[in-house]
Amino acid sequence: MPTETRRLTLLLLPTGIFFSAFFLLPMAKLFMIGGGGVKGWSAYTAILTDNNYLNSLLTTLGVGLATTIVTLIISGISGVFLQRHKFPGNALLVSLLTLPLAFPGVVIGFMVIMLAGRQGIIGDLSEALGHDRLVFAYSLSGLFMGYVYFSVPRTILTVMAAAEKLDPRLEEAARSLGASPWRVLVDVIIPGLKPAMISAGAICFATAVGAFGTAFTLASSIDVLPMVIYTEFTMSANFAMASALSFVLGVVTWIVLALARSASSATVAAAA
Repeated sequence: MPTETRRLTLLLLPTGIFFSAFFLLPMAKLFMIGGGGVKGWSAYTAILTDNNYLNSLLTTLGVGLATTIVTLIISGISGVFLQRHKFPGNALLVSLLTLPLAFPGVVIGFMVIMLAGRQGIIGDLSEALGHDRLVFAYSLSGLFMGYVYFSVPRTILTVMAAAEKLDPRLEEAARSLGASPWRVLVDVIIPGLKPAMISAGAICFATAVGAFGTAFTLASSIDVLPMVIYTEFTMSANFAMASALSFVLGVVTWIVLALARSASSATVAAAA
């Protein structure tokens, strides 16, 4: 074995051991358990044939997609603005926007309850205005709010880092050629941010579809897939079905991340 190849093998060996021990082996075990229950290997198709599982999957993907879109819009606008406009209190505002990074999902869920729960601030305001008490913390709207609040801080930092690397000369050239602010945004700024937005969006989506703490706190009557897995595992002791659903959720998330990485790389290559 050539010296260079041996050196590369030794350098990659710790990564390979770590990857095998904490990903490949657990996923293989999860896959085998999923096919070893009463339903056998058909447990992996039950998520498409059983209405309860299918509806939970569609709800999970729908909330994850909506969270990703709204998060990218909020983070894109805010991140570019905060990066390009330095004003008194800018650093403090960025710190406040990224404060939820320190909170686990359960805490985020309780904050949504304090805002839109039965004793929440929004309910107090709606009653003070003479309307019925507005409570939506325990619905899809509350779950969506929690996911967005949880995702924005992670995404806005990525956008700010990408906005810092944008070449201002490209925008100046576009303006000098008569491009309107809208055309500069569409033709220069968004393409420049696209790789970072794709990567951040994929992570946001993966986090939303797999989030358990916030869903556990809020989703008392919402069957998102993490809650269904929890119920199958703890309430029904259906370890095989819980494993099958977990494996399918993991594969779906991995596919989204792989496609995003591919699209992001292709975008960078095209820009180069």
